[in-house]
Amino acid sequence: ERELMERFSVSRATIREAISYLVKEGILEKIHGKGTFVKNKPKVQEWLDSLNSLTETVSKMGMKPGSRLLNSGMVKEPKSIQEIIKTERMFFIERLRTAENIPIAIERHYYPEKIGKLLNRFDLDQSIIYDLLEKELRIDLAEAEQMISCREATGKDAKFLEIPHGSSVLYVERLITDRLGEPVEYYKASFRPDMYVFRIKTKRKNFKGNFGGRT
Repeated sequence: ERELMERFSVSRATIREAISYLVKEGILEKIHGKGTFVKNKPKVQEWLDSLNSLTETVSKMGMKPGSRLLNSGMVKEPKSIQEIIKTERMFFIERLRTAENIPIAIERHYYPEKIGKLLNRFDLDQSIIYDLLEKELRIDLAEAEQMISCREATGKDAKFLEIPHGSSVLYVERLITDRLGEPVEYYKASFRPDMYVFRIKTKRKNFKGNFGGRT
């Protein structure tokens, strides 16, 4: 604490508050009788109060994001996905995502054909896709509906994520729409639960009911 106080010219209270925050975020850990240490493999933590790209989320953690394009091109997916995207043919992007060179997720993006043809002009290996959509293509990402569940990783995903065959992963499905309610992206991803957590802060709504005086 003293070293940090001198280095940044701040009070002990400020340093302790910062350390407490980093412990809460899972970046540091306190061990009784030994001290405070940086965790060897901190989890990436994504807050669900806003829509962010994985690159933004990893960067906010002070970690180096990475990407490797596995597959892309026009595809014809099952009827269930066609109904979501509202088209028979769609553009597909599959990428392996990393943090500090450690595999953390397999992302699969589906786009209406028109949007896909525009995206295909760019380098999809390293580009931040949401930046391309918003800044280059001027597409408004207005709203997202997301579902998170748990399922067994496929053999392919387990291999890329470097986890044992049959391991469970955090499975995410998300639909992004524009301000007119039209689909922009349907997204599926498998995350390593030892490397990624989703966080949300909620408040209890006032609830008034007649329980005959009992609580």
